[in-house]
Amino acid sequence: MKKIYSILVENQSGVLAKVAGLFWRRCFNIDSLTVGETEDHSVSNMVIVSSGEKKTLEQVEKQLNKKLDIIKVRTFTETQGITRELLLVKLRYNRENRKDIMENCQILGAKILELSKNQMVIEMCDTPERIQMFLDTLKTVSILECARTGTLAMLKLSEGNA
Repeated sequence: MKKIYSILVENQSGVLAKVAGLFWRRCFNIDSLTVGETEDHSVSNMVIVSSGEKKTLEQVEKQLNKKLDIIKVRTFTETQGITRELLLVKLRYNRENRKDIMENCQILGAKILELSKNQMVIEMCDTPERIQMFLDTLKTVSILECARTGTLAMLKLSEGNA
């Protein structure tokens, strides 16, 4: 089972280490971790995707709520939230596979940022599943470098919020 934790924290040094330490000390798995400031510079938003048994994930939430630097913890599943990830991938191409790569970019919504005689840099922002699907289409190509941000997430709008 996967759970997403959207955690508002005080934007202070050491908070990330405390939260990561909580997961580490209890041997909880972190699949993805992203942190960034909110519109208020004194508050940051951490998005942690974790997987495990239901009981373990509930225990994580309880432990997070006990931390003093944490302002608010929201947990939800992948289906309850909107998730996005950013991918930058640098690859080598040739005449034979260039057209296929460009078609895959067009079909999956990726964008070519740089192009040279035999290399290109591609950007894609989409769900983690579609990012992985795109990477799978590149298995036959020589990937030189790949960087992924990790999952960003927030709860979907509910009918009561609209």
